[in-house]
Amino acid sequence: MSQPTTEATNYDYLSKAPGIQIIKAGTYQKKELNGLLGIPALKSQIIDVPVTSKENAITMGYFDMQPGEEFEFVYEFLEVKFVIKGQFILRDIEGKKYIAKAGDVVIFTPNVPVIFDAESDGEAFYTAHRIPEPSFL
Repeated sequence: MSQPTTEATNYDYLSKAPGIQIIKAGTYQKKELNGLLGIPALKSQIIDVPVTSKENAITMGYFDMQPGEEFEFVYEFLEVKFVIKGQFILRDIEGKKYIAKAGDVVIFTPNVPVIFDAESDGEAFYTAHRIPEPSFL
């Protein structure tokens, strides 16, 4: 799987006209990450939702993970995750452990590898400075 990019393309962006939009809970179905990342025991889901393609593109999405297998992801962009439910246990490349619980916000800066520990069990909402990853749509 390729890393998400910041190059614009033709997606159905949410930000089409001035005004207020409400995205109702359950609007988007998440995709299983185990097949996308090639980690059969991974229990994690994701969905990217394109917001705008303008300068400094923004994508929003939902991310869930259940206890299973850990995985590493290198953020090549700025992303902010808000933990809605449960917790995410993260490690950096030096092995330092971080625990983000419901109500916490996690900021991932560009070019930082993050390991999502296998015991993570949570749901999060995120925004990222990039266009959506096609395999996450």
